[in-house]
Amino acid sequence: MDHLTDGARLPSPRGATEPYGPCVLLKHGEVVLKGRNRQRFVQRLEDNLRVALRGIGGSTWIRTPHTITVLGGQVPVEDLVARARTVIGFNAVEPALRVPSTLESVEANALTVLGDACAGRATTGFAVRVRRRDKGFALTSTQLERHLGAFLQPRIPGLRVDLTAPDVTLTVEIEHRETYLSAERHPGLSGLPVGSSGRALVLLSGGYDSPVAAHRAMRRGLACDFVHFSGAPYTNPSSVYKAYALARELNRYQPPGELHVVSLGKAQKQLAVAGAGRLQVVAQRRLMVRTACALAGATGAQALVTGDSLGQVASQTLANLAAVDQAATLPVLRPLIGWEKQEIIDQARALGTAEISVLPDEDCCSLLAPPQVSTGARLGQLRAVEKRLDLDEVVEALLANVQVMRPGQEDDAAPAVTCSVPS
Repeated sequence: MDHLTDGARLPSPRGATEPYGPCVLLKHGEVVLKGRNRQRFVQRLEDNLRVALRGIGGSTWIRTPHTITVLGGQVPVEDLVARARTVIGFNAVEPALRVPSTLESVEANALTVLGDACAGRATTGFAVRVRRRDKGFALTSTQLERHLGAFLQPRIPGLRVDLTAPDVTLTVEIEHRETYLSAERHPGLSGLPVGSSGRALVLLSGGYDSPVAAHRAMRRGLACDFVHFSGAPYTNPSSVYKAYALARELNRYQPPGELHVVSLGKAQKQLAVAGAGRLQVVAQRRLMVRTACALAGATGAQALVTGDSLGQVASQTLANLAAVDQAATLPVLRPLIGWEKQEIIDQARALGTAEISVLPDEDCCSLLAPPQVSTGARLGQLRAVEKRLDLDEVVEALLANVQVMRPGQEDDAAPAVTCSVPS
């Protein structure tokens, strides 16, 4: 009977290169529903996982049998779990043990895995769940569940069967050459692999909303670059520092995108001198959208993403949002359109962006803002203001001085050695 001790390595099975021992199971999300296109989505998922593993400090391997991805390597499992949980497209992340597909090995290693999970508990309700992909295995899934339950219960003190609400669930996944045992499960980010739906440009401010909107767009498969409009030269660089920190945090969830910084201050003053008045904020938003659409041509973006939430502030009424859309030549996506502010703040805290967003800065949106903002801007009024400027010339001047940054890409200097193992 092969009893796999912690940290041990058994010989690899014929035809595979990765060793038996600790690994991580990554359960696919929506990818499993993609039918004939599924392989393309799986490949994108693997590519994004490789990017997430860069700089991890050791060689790793990836294999994708059926509807799971298996990750392992010369790296502590907890580090692999932490990196995998930032990859959008996996429903669950499970530290596991990879063992030979024999009944004796499954029994012995199930005792180790479940024993570790129950350590320190007086009593533990447990259940066994088996998925048998190798139909040639001696027992069916149901038979093996019953067999392992009867085998484990008398060997672990305080263990009791609880099939309704177990404290610990031992999962057993049987492949042809190897079996995976796990008693721990972490939620993944689910969604579609980043990049599988195209590319977008996010209008990134320093607040709570736009970073959350960016993350929601990523979960729908959009790879994101970012554009931040600062009030320079009339404001200090604090908003740029925040935008950089936010983009760096968001790049943890995707192959790193670029941050484009546009100094909007002089153009904002031109709008004010042109008599924008109560239309100033909406006119600024239209100018931002025009500029972002022009910039998107250089980044390959097919849409813009904003953090607008309907009715949250005066500039986000339905009439004002429609007026902003009219200035765009690309679709403007608003993932948070129906979210309440507290929902957005809660999500920002979960993402790790809230601590950055709360820092003080000089936001361009408050620069030259009128005491009262129009809640029902009319296109005729906006166009009358814009006709007093040469908008094409203004946009061209803004783009001529764009500053491009690459937040997080300095972490890619020492990539891990990652290989795919044929399934």
